[in-house]
Amino acid sequence: MATEDFFEGAEKLLEIWFGRQDGKFENGDLRKIPREKYEDLLKAACCEVISYTSNDKIDAYVLSESSMFVTKRRFILKTCGTTTPIECIKPLLLNVHEFTGFDEVEDVFYSRKNFERPELQKDTYRNFKLEIESLDIMFKGTGVARCMRSSKTDDSWYLYALHPVECFGKEKQKPDQTLEILMTNLDPDVMQIFTKEQSANASQATQDSGISGLLPNMEIDDFLFEPCGYSMNGIAKEGHYMTIHITPQQEFSFVSFETNVPQSSYKELILKVLKTFQPEKCVLTMFTNEISPSNSNHKEFKYLTHLGEWQQDSNRTCSLKNHDLTVSFYSKYPS
Repeated sequence: MATEDFFEGAEKLLEIWFGRQDGKFENGDLRKIPREKYEDLLKAACCEVISYTSNDKIDAYVLSESSMFVTKRRFILKTCGTTTPIECIKPLLLNVHEFTGFDEVEDVFYSRKNFERPELQKDTYRNFKLEIESLDIMFKGTGVARCMRSSKTDDSWYLYALHPVECFGKEKQKPDQTLEILMTNLDPDVMQIFTKEQSANASQATQDSGISGLLPNMEIDDFLFEPCGYSMNGIAKEGHYMTIHITPQQEFSFVSFETNVPQSSYKELILKVLKTFQPEKCVLTMFTNEISPSNSNHKEFKYLTHLGEWQQDSNRTCSLKNHDLTVSFYSKYPS
């Protein structure tokens, strides 16, 4: 595989929650940060804004390398390729201090799947230990790192999160959940949809692939890259989002799906996603807090040994500061 033709689809996912030490959140809002400040900090991550949508609850940005979401208290940056999202944390913290009314970092999550070609990443990102060291410098050694591995494939998934600490005077917790599906070795016929050779524009790719039917009632903002590649954000009035990013080249195909839409069982949605893209392998990750209506999914995943044509080979659940986490690895049955 020629280096100049390769693109790393696996994303680095950074999520940071902000609050106030006195517990008074009324006037705090990350959306008070001017857009030009967000565009400046994205330069540090080596990406830029392509498109933008928003509603009363959430701002959603399609980027040159994946997506960014901003709500009242949560910042999400998801970037693929050789991006450097950790480098945007310092300017983000400065902007939060100057514009938002928040004075505290409450939660941090930094996660990613193993890279196909880690040697092509920039410095820190070639090894998760180096990423941990950089994050520990930012957050004064208050983090904990975990690595989950498949028992049957070479897939792994890494997470850095803040240590559990006692929290006093905080805003009453609201339901929170995130489902992510990271897919590799995808069906070539499906991937062909996400090329300019087959689809005239992003809207056609969204319709022909079935993406438009995965989660109804989403306002979709999609983009089809030249000559191939696809990104989309979907947002709903409740502040829920969906985002999909596709690297369609057969030699290193990759698709990520993520949403915070709550469901008491994600089984049907996961099956719809897997049948839409037909991966040979996937990693499922799910975060929920204790009052999320999706919390029961952790128990279901434990016994969800089969998802249609896909068989679970590893499953692990653990507790974090404010969330429970499940990571499951699935592989398609040999034909």
